[in-house]
Amino acid sequence: MSENKIYFTLDEDFQMHRGGFLLNPTIAYETWGELNNQKDNAVFIFTGLSPSSHAASSKKDPREGWWEGIIGPKKSIDTEKFFVICMNSLGSCFGSTGPSSVNPKTNDKYRMTFPILSLEDIARAGMKLINHLQIESLHTNVGPSIGGMSSIAFELLFPGFTKNLILISTGPHSISFTIALRSLQREMIYSDPEWNNGNYHDSQLPLKGMKLARKLGMMTYRSSDEWLERFSREKISKTSINSILSPSFQIESYLDHNADKFTSSFDPNAYLYLSKASDLFDACDYGNSLDDSINKISASRVGIIGVKSDFLFPVYQQRQLVDIFKRSGKLVEYLELNSIQGHDSFLVDIDKFSSAIKSFFKIF
Repeated sequence: MSENKIYFTLDEDFQMHRGGFLLNPTIAYETWGELNNQKDNAVFIFTGLSPSSHAASSKKDPREGWWEGIIGPKKSIDTEKFFVICMNSLGSCFGSTGPSSVNPKTNDKYRMTFPILSLEDIARAGMKLINHLQIESLHTNVGPSIGGMSSIAFELLFPGFTKNLILISTGPHSISFTIALRSLQREMIYSDPEWNNGNYHDSQLPLKGMKLARKLGMMTYRSSDEWLERFSREKISKTSINSILSPSFQIESYLDHNADKFTSSFDPNAYLYLSKASDLFDACDYGNSLDDSINKISASRVGIIGVKSDFLFPVYQQRQLVDIFKRSGKLVEYLELNSIQGHDSFLVDIDKFSSAIKSFFKIF
């Protein structure tokens, strides 16, 4: 657990978007920088599916964060100027209430009794946290990947609260191809006998299903050009080709390593809930058309970043958002990057993304 992490427990029940409620849920978050006297320098970050709230290091917790190259003194999101908040998503397993949390009503884990999760729930949890911090407006709302859809949900639910909006490798909803991929990942998990209808024990997790789901995820988060450049057809060893069942190539070893690392830290049920929430969100639900919905977002300035090699949220989705925002009269800046790391580019191609995000804050 991060020493810099702060836990905020609601003193009221939390009504879920698609029905049901949580008893006094807890929200885990971290902050960097200082809130100014005017309380108008807050930057809020919604995360993707799997990251925790530990987006950057701090004096209290010097461990490297998942966006270390972006957040910090004199970095793209400058903590000498801004009060930066990153929340662990509701439904996740890194401190915020989720399926692996104990239901205070039963004194047992929620598991599959956890209510259906929506990105709207994550957005509303974000507003509960912002209210707790006594912040009356956001300087900037930042959302990469699935966090971008949570940011859109936030803007639709709380219009007029945010001055600037940054959307990264995201869209107004998931496309059918992406939904199909996530559906297969979920099936890999719940088809594992160890999943046991979600009632697995911590010492007997559905690791085979989780590993397969993560491997498929890694394949979709990156691009074939990157695999070719990094691994080509390099073999593990000369003897590895003698077994049909054992990995023979470096790319197989890489996928194994990353899958093992992920399954040791992420709760399978939380993965199912967050994955499904990502598929269910659709900005079109807030109007008669996508244009009608997006027009309800009142942030005056919008920065959007797309990556040409991303096929989970392909660039035509970012271009579509740019066109709609422009038609609604917003000041829009769009950058399309040539990173070869696919959807994960915002996590690994820090030089390009640092420059892009810094250019947005210069005009914000």
